[in-house]
Amino acid sequence: MITEKHEDHCLKSCSAHSYIRKNWLGSIVFPFSALLQQSEFLDQTEVLQRAQIFKKNCKAMFPNRRIITTVFNDEGIQFLVTRYIKALNPPQQLLDIFLHNSNATFDLVARFVSLIPFMPNTPDENDGSDIWMTSECCISLAVGNKEEHAILLCNFFLYFGKKALVLLGTSVLEGHVAYVVTQETNEYLLWNPSTGQCYKQFDPFCPLKSVDCLFDDRNVWFNIQQNNTPMAVFFDYSKESFWKQLLPKNVQGTKVQSIQPEEIMYFETDKSMVEDLRNRIERTLKSKVMEWRPKHPTHWNRQCTFILRQILPKLEFGIGSFVSSEGDNEFERILQFYWVTGFPIQMPYTDVQSIIDAVYQTGIHSAEFPQTEFALAVYIHPYPNNILSVWVYLASLVPHQ
Repeated sequence: MITEKHEDHCLKSCSAHSYIRKNWLGSIVFPFSALLQQSEFLDQTEVLQRAQIFKKNCKAMFPNRRIITTVFNDEGIQFLVTRYIKALNPPQQLLDIFLHNSNATFDLVARFVSLIPFMPNTPDENDGSDIWMTSECCISLAVGNKEEHAILLCNFFLYFGKKALVLLGTSVLEGHVAYVVTQETNEYLLWNPSTGQCYKQFDPFCPLKSVDCLFDDRNVWFNIQQNNTPMAVFFDYSKESFWKQLLPKNVQGTKVQSIQPEEIMYFETDKSMVEDLRNRIERTLKSKVMEWRPKHPTHWNRQCTFILRQILPKLEFGIGSFVSSEGDNEFERILQFYWVTGFPIQMPYTDVQSIIDAVYQTGIHSAEFPQTEFALAVYIHPYPNNILSVWVYLASLVPHQ
């Protein structure tokens, strides 16, 4: 406020002094980012309503096909699924292994995603009211559902500049699934984030049974082709006679802010913790094998165990065959005297009991031949953020005579 004050000895005709006085009314903090999102908020409300109508219309056409257009984040805010797609950096450790082989790096990145433990999905009928975490949360918590795994793998592929989309469909082996589709030079590849395996579109061994829906950072496409098996599907989603799109072309080019971070931060897994865990698993499994054989003595073959410990680390990156060059002669010598039965088990680490169950189900411990010996080796390969790949090899050795 401006106040004019006259001096007492001065006539009113004299000039007055002006004083500025500030009266405190209050304050409000308004984040600039929120200001930028105001126009976006109005648009997003309209888009979310459009997404619900779109999903209803698609279900009316093909009731058994899957489609998810909106989900909730961990704060209960509803978002279009497109906002989960953004190029994100994989761990640098993965990029440094195959410096001159990009295809091997892609396979390794897919393998890394498959090692993140899965949590059970919500019931299938709740598609669309799911809660999805960001890729950063999926990594930091080391857990995710099928869709979160597919989104993470898709975002990793986008980091390499690949053209990638998330695919919703069904599988012969897994029921409802989320795959990743990458468009290569002359073909489409289908990646299963649950296993890290990659299939060509026309691979008869691909377990994917139906291709129902695609989405990337720009749009959602629903498959309206009569035959939705992978081999029969025409993946060119620009063709409106084959794919029904959520957003019109004049809107889908508009970039909307992703809910993903700018980059993912990783931390190195404690190697001493990994070695302690390996020793604990090996001791526990040996104890369990003896417990599972109450009527038979259990003898351990140290030479074979030593060879298996050399071999398992090489299997993690698929370098070399089962018999390593170093242990070749020793293993051949063992085969001269023993009939060896067994195979390596590989699985993501969730808990020790899961490993015990997997080994028990092989039934190798139940060998009843006299003088049977056993060999057991455990190897754990650490990836960043306590994501672990566990290898277990249990073998039975029966003398030829």
